[in-house]
Amino acid sequence: MLNVAEIQQENAALKGQVTHLQSYIEQLEQALIASRQQRFGPSSEKHPGQQLLIFNEAEESAAALEAESLDADEDVDPAVIPVAGHTRKKKGRKPLPEALPRIDVIHDLPESEKICSVHGVTLEAVGEKTSEQLDIIPATVQVLRHIRKQYTCPCCENGMVTAAKLKDPIPKSQASPGTLAAIGVYKYADGLPLYRQVSMLNRIGIDLERGTMAQWMIKSGELIQPLINLLRDSLLDEAVIHVDETPVQVLRESGKSAQSQSYMWVQASGVYSAKPVILFDYDPSRSGQVPKRLLQDYRGVIMVDGYEGYDGVCRHGEIKRLGCFAHARRKFVEAGKVAGKKGKSAKSDYALKLIGKLYRIEREAKNLSSAARYQMRQDQAWPIIDKLYEWLIKTRPTVPPKLALGKALTSLHNQWPRLIRYLDDGIYPMDNNRAENAIRPFVIGRKGWLFSTSVEGAKASANLYSLIETVKANNQNPYTYLKRIFTDLPNAETVEDIEALLPWNITLVSQ
Repeated sequence: MLNVAEIQQENAALKGQVTHLQSYIEQLEQALIASRQQRFGPSSEKHPGQQLLIFNEAEESAAALEAESLDADEDVDPAVIPVAGHTRKKKGRKPLPEALPRIDVIHDLPESEKICSVHGVTLEAVGEKTSEQLDIIPATVQVLRHIRKQYTCPCCENGMVTAAKLKDPIPKSQASPGTLAAIGVYKYADGLPLYRQVSMLNRIGIDLERGTMAQWMIKSGELIQPLINLLRDSLLDEAVIHVDETPVQVLRESGKSAQSQSYMWVQASGVYSAKPVILFDYDPSRSGQVPKRLLQDYRGVIMVDGYEGYDGVCRHGEIKRLGCFAHARRKFVEAGKVAGKKGKSAKSDYALKLIGKLYRIEREAKNLSSAARYQMRQDQAWPIIDKLYEWLIKTRPTVPPKLALGKALTSLHNQWPRLIRYLDDGIYPMDNNRAENAIRPFVIGRKGWLFSTSVEGAKASANLYSLIETVKANNQNPYTYLKRIFTDLPNAETVEDIEALLPWNITLVSQ
């Protein structure tokens, strides 16, 4: 027969087993909810009950947060901005751009109706009513005939003299600068794969092979390499560089199967840069050697996500690493989505509320000088940061680490020194959204063209994405810019000629 001590020991063991099983069941429930959410739910990062948290925050969360002994004052989550009724602007039709050409279509009365039916006299014109419609004409295709005049002397036999012609972007090719610019913009800016462009051209009677267009893009990517080199030099002079990466599939790659993943890396100058640069770089690997290669000559600050592959390039202290609050926030959003039972999301909601306060400060400081932004962060952000850290230290031991909330807390704790480093300087960003926004056109385009056939194609795509996204960041028209580049770059003879073609140096005429 068991004595009291043995019964108590067995009881404690059973309680521990029950606690473990309950935690395991909750993990499975969260995994199931996450799976359903991923398959059927919206992709928005708004968390469940967010609207209630905004408009009824005190009533909904006070009871759940009372045990935390923390301040739960009302705030707005960064993903939702409530609009008061008296501040709503009435939506209306926007005027058509003044720069567009106008074609007047005159509507007049027939001569028989210009006679007054009462007095029999001719009506007098006293005014007119004008309305405007947008008229879109499908792409116009034409053939440029280059006619080079030839001359000879009638009195001697010195041969003929032929008029010179500017160099073509692709020698002996039928593709004009405008054609290359159009195909490049359709694919890399608008996400229109080459096979769809072939179908568009077939409809207007142009028989062009997809392989030919692909070769044109590869040659175009090689042509702009001098510009890419200058853009990289400019990027490495920036105080802050954002870095991110995304998978890309290359079918014909030495030493790798067609199903394997390679990567497209993006680097972007900081949001406050006067000369914005966005560069894409292809690499078959995601290893830490890639950041070392891309940033080997850099001395500054990088903003990245939590991937530890960036540690190597920061190890010697010449590059400082910032952490991304958007990634930290995202994990709490995910924890709220899989919380399940009512009230279980209160902890993740509270973290989101505090992070939302930090984002509100950033919105208000966006147009300030770096010095004023730094001071605003010191005065307003630090107290919130302290409160978030106090809550983190108190809450983390109470949540099983394998639950979604536990993973969010662990990630926040591990990244904490990097996350708060943005407070050290007014020019430092709070998150890596700059890189994520820069890489989005590539991700969207990838859904259409799916893969690159060769490494040469992937590298050419990286160059063309780089130039087009940099042009967009500098508020230039991608088609107009590329057409000018494909015209002038083959004939550039000096570094100064190429520098004059950089997006912030060139003057374009809209087309």
